[in-house]
Amino acid sequence: MTAAIDHDARVKSRALQERAVKVLPGGVSRNTLLHDGPLHYADFGRGCRVTDIEGTERIDFANNVAAHIHGHAYGPIVSAVSQQLERGTGFTMATEVEIAFAEHMCGRAPGFERIRFVNSGSEAVMAGVKAMRALTGRPKIAKVEGAYHGAYDYVEVSQAPSPGNWGDAATPNPVPLSTGTPEGLLADTVILPFNEPETALAILNRYRDEIAGVIIDPLPHRVGLVPATPDYVKSLRDWTHQHDALLMFDEVITFRTALGGVQETLGITPDLTSLGKMIGGGFPVGAIAGSVEAMSVFERGAAGLRLPLSGTFSANPITMTAGLVAMEHFDRQAITRLNILGERARVGLAAAIHSADVPASVTGAGSLLRLHLKPKPPRNYREAYAGPAEKKALGALINTFYELGVMMIHTGTAALSTPMQESEIDHLCGATYAALKKVRPLVEAGLAEAEMGQEHGR
Repeated sequence: MTAAIDHDARVKSRALQERAVKVLPGGVSRNTLLHDGPLHYADFGRGCRVTDIEGTERIDFANNVAAHIHGHAYGPIVSAVSQQLERGTGFTMATEVEIAFAEHMCGRAPGFERIRFVNSGSEAVMAGVKAMRALTGRPKIAKVEGAYHGAYDYVEVSQAPSPGNWGDAATPNPVPLSTGTPEGLLADTVILPFNEPETALAILNRYRDEIAGVIIDPLPHRVGLVPATPDYVKSLRDWTHQHDALLMFDEVITFRTALGGVQETLGITPDLTSLGKMIGGGFPVGAIAGSVEAMSVFERGAAGLRLPLSGTFSANPITMTAGLVAMEHFDRQAITRLNILGERARVGLAAAIHSADVPASVTGAGSLLRLHLKPKPPRNYREAYAGPAEKKALGALINTFYELGVMMIHTGTAALSTPMQESEIDHLCGATYAALKKVRPLVEAGLAEAEMGQEHGR
């Protein structure tokens, strides 16, 4: 699985990091890459494997944080993009491939009557939040505690609260993520508990005349990768209908779970959906899709333009070409096969946890899974919250995975890709057993810390 690590390559890796910290804050351009271990530098990727500059090959279960649905250097995408590169990478003109990609995406979900392409999932969420305000004329947005929706001030509120500031579970505090967040922004963000419909509705009712819309990730990664229950989502859908507000799904990560995303599985159609990551075929992408009425804010009507939305690289032909190929090849058959592998992985990881006799658990759905260093799967963000000792154990676990030839997202999450076979899944399960055995003392220390915190909170 792994090649011998060349000493000179180790020196080169350290030298690269020394160069990086002199020109990049923290040595990187995205905090996703930072964890307790050494910074790794990729050399190349093929299929579901990545080789670093030290010559070590690993199975890639991170897939650039769930962005690569067909793994690396997927032949049909490489071929199509190479042809488009010779024709140009962007114009101050529209292109036919944008229309073709839009037609394909609108054919995947009944709620996708219109679509606009942007450059990231964060941009898509930003456009969706602004659209909800433009349609309703109301200021407030409601979101789930702990949910991640990208880099936009409003949806960053209560992305990472802690026991010291999150308040009562029935009325969660709006907690800023970044230093300097304006108080007025906090006041316009309403925080909801996850999978607690009655409590969520009670909170929404307090602000019924001020809420423009509710945004929800139906399988929220940071909340614990626990599916939203049908009753919970339906209650939000019903409430928004009754109070002339909008419901927005963030399916930037979860759209991979079915041809039409989690909304197809739930049988619930939101007004707006933000998309990104894997729909770009490996290139930067985002999209906001929704009903004709919801998307009308982006059109110039009799009263003028309600919501301007521009971007130099939005719908550029390289991304549109790559995305169209990626999504055409990710059909129902491919999705079903990958979801079966996902279930094999979750069952196998649960067995590895049992055999290792370590207090851990696994959550997820479709081709996504997440390991938790807790004996019971968490049901919400507060249960998924990790204290310092648990974070230390998770960092050690991720580093051990790297040593065992496995790349994971640093939250302990895996996102499968179509090149994977049962052998890669079985390797992950074996590596999980070995890694848990190695870090068991740290896991138990984290559990003891959590139990002590619960005692003090009583």
